[in-house]
Amino acid sequence: MLRLDTRFLPGFPETLKAHAEALKAAQEALLAKRRDPQNMLGWIDLPEDTETLREIRRFREANPWVEDFVHIGIGGSSLGAMALEAAFRQSGVRFHYVDHVEPEPILALLRTLDPRKTLVHAASKSGSTAETLAGLLVFLDWLKAHLGEGWRRHLVLTTDPKKGPLRAFAEREGIRAFAIPENVGGRFSVLSPVGLLPLAFADADLEALLMGARKANEQALSPLEANLPLKTAFLHHLHRHLPVHVFMVYSERLKHLPAWFVQLHDESLGKVDREGRRVGTTALPALGPKDQHAQVQLFREGPLDKLLTLVVPEAPTEDLLLPEVEGLEEAEYLFGKGMFQLLKAEAEATYRALAEAGQKVYALYLSEVSPYAVGWLLQHLMWQTAFLGELWGVNAFDQPGVELGKRLTFALLGRPGYEGLADGSMEKQM
Repeated sequence: MLRLDTRFLPGFPETLKAHAEALKAAQEALLAKRRDPQNMLGWIDLPEDTETLREIRRFREANPWVEDFVHIGIGGSSLGAMALEAAFRQSGVRFHYVDHVEPEPILALLRTLDPRKTLVHAASKSGSTAETLAGLLVFLDWLKAHLGEGWRRHLVLTTDPKKGPLRAFAEREGIRAFAIPENVGGRFSVLSPVGLLPLAFADADLEALLMGARKANEQALSPLEANLPLKTAFLHHLHRHLPVHVFMVYSERLKHLPAWFVQLHDESLGKVDREGRRVGTTALPALGPKDQHAQVQLFREGPLDKLLTLVVPEAPTEDLLLPEVEGLEEAEYLFGKGMFQLLKAEAEATYRALAEAGQKVYALYLSEVSPYAVGWLLQHLMWQTAFLGELWGVNAFDQPGVELGKRLTFALLGRPGYEGLADGSMEKQM
């Protein structure tokens, strides 16, 4: 279950009701776009893709020998997988993420792996992401050097279903390749094989994850009264004058989730709108209670320029009782209490302290940190982002601001067709 708490935002229910017609129009505008695959709304349908789920399950069962899983990807092709695997890993498989191009960490990783027991998964929607291709080149060379013709069994790809360098490579070499649907963008792909394949090797409950995501879909298609993602999107729209959005999660298991959200929010919504205005807010990740000892001082007494979201579990899946220890009477107030009670108290205290200081803050409560609840949260946040795109007048599914950097990288590395950029020209040479 996912529950919204706006007790420190007085007047919000009345303001929400006053804007009901505009919010209904935004919902209808977004849903109307589903008719055109070019609008990249295929992520809505991923929780219903039971055939892909079966294929992933079969692949996992056919490869019980895997002891190390190397995931090569960057941004949307890595952050979601990392967040979910860290939260719900049940197997003994070790996971490693190559989401950078610094040579020393990659070399250090290669020195620790046994290629005979390693599966390499490279994920890229376009199949041409420079960082992913670089990592793949290194691991391909490593696999071939150690395994000879047996290297193919140790590589799996996730990419576009029809086109791109990775799809062509898979077809030429007979490599198993899963598909990211054509109408699903990278940062919205966590419930595609990008995220589900690593989770399968983590032996996580994929069915529960997708079931939770379906619940978010149900809400997003509902009228405003029952539409949680439209309500939280409106919260952001109402506070769009605040330049910073803090996303603070009170779960060590979900420590990588804020980084996934930062990309989803910033890359989707930091745009030039239809009127030519620069819009967007800057998402900032935080982890409670750790960041109560790092960032909360700023959040509470620094500039009143933030909207803060606290994501707090309401119950533990397991708890740990704090024992009574003689000689530590200073800790007597903790004796006999559950560890989760301390976590919940710290989250509530931070919530109240931020509100008392005048910061705009609301909470999303998870019933527990389970695949079902987190699947619901992930899909909720994708819907929230999509609705905000409508409210802010931007396309939440492209990333034009990223493309120049990619083209300049290609030029600096001598990729054919980009030569003119290296001397300062801003246009690709045709």
